[in-house]
Order: sequence, then C-alpha cells, then structure tokens
Amino acid sequence: MKIALFGGTGGTGKEFLKKALEEGYQVKMLARTPSKVSTNSPQLEIVKGDVLNAGDVSRTVEGTDVVVSLFGHVKGSPKWLQSDGTFNILSAMKTYGVKKIISLSGGGLPFEKDQPKFPDKLIRFIMKVAVPKVLNDAVRHAEVLKESGQKWVIVRGPRLTDEPEKGSYRVGWVGVNASTSIGRADLADFILTQVGSDEYIHQMPFISY
Repeated sequence: MKIALFGGTGGTGKEFLKKALEEGYQVKMLARTPSKVSTNSPQLEIVKGDVLNAGDVSRTVEGTDVVVSLFGHVKGSPKWLQSDGTFNILSAMKTYGVKKIISLSGGGLPFEKDQPKFPDKLIRFIMKVAVPKVLNDAVRHAEVLKESGQKWVIVRGPRLTDEPEKGSYRVGWVGVNASTSIGRADLADFILTQVGSDEYIHQMPFISY
C-alpha cells in the first residue's frame, strides 16, 4: 500500500513517516524543502512542491492508494491554507481514483458526538478570539471533506507533546473519554492504524491520554 503524505516535515508528520516506513508502507511525500527530510529509505519518494500548487499535489497523489494529510498553519500561512490545500488534494484523488483521506485537526473543530465540558468550551472560545484564522480554516476544511463524496476521517487531538511514545491512548470525543494532551508519537500511531481501517470513516475521533 502506498501513502501520499502531506505535512510530513511537521512534528506529527515526522513521527508518522517513521512509523509508516517501519511498518513497510511505501510513502510518496510532498515537501516544500526536501532538505528538511532527514529520513532516507528506498520506500520513500519525495516530491518537491507546495500543497497550494495543484500540479505539485497531483504529482504526489498519482500512483498512491490513500492520502494522509497532516499539514497545518505556521506563522505567515495563508488564511485558507488547510481548506485550499485539501481541495487540491481531493481534486487529485478524484483524478487518480484514490478514495480515502485521513486528515489531522484539533479539538476546537466540533463534531456531533462531542459533549464539551466547561474547559473544552473555554478552549474553543479562546481559539475563536486568539486564532480565528486557524479555527475557521479547520471548520471549512471539514466542510470540503464532507462535500467531497470521498471516504474521509478527521483525526483530532488536544495539546500535543513530544514525550516518548507510551503505546496506549484513548479514542473518544471532546468531553467524552478524553484528556487534555497526547504525544505526537502516539497520535501518529493512531493515524497509521486508520490507513488500513474503515472504523471511523466520516467521523472525527479525538485522541488523548
């Protein structure tokens, strides 16, 4: 199985790439700066480009079986980075007959199974005030996925840490069987499990310790 990977140079992306290669997957990865990719493997193909460039995205998706999208906002990112990038990815998926995408977002993105408690509501309020661009883009990117007709999963997480992998975590919803943090390595582990599973298709599981 060959994975088209977007956002593989970020914190969670690096962990995901490492795990995917260790488990024998072929990975075709888009990178704006290939020199940032420290991993060398015959299973890894790097495409130089930008997720906002439809041609670069198309070259990355071509010949793959599933998409894993882990890119997100950094300082100076365009307002609709995630939405527009996801639209490009979905267009390429339709061109090449790729049916499934797993996308990463945060707990501020609401889902119908959530039962947010006061702290969760407070965090969402703070996000709306402090980083409205990120939250609005996350919501719009979810709408783009819902309207695509594709098999999608949006994996959400709380505060991300760089702590060593624990090998155990909870899969719940905001306010339901959930805590306030997750290590990037364990989050990447769950994302990789979704490559071969349809358990959470058209859902937004929340992963935490």
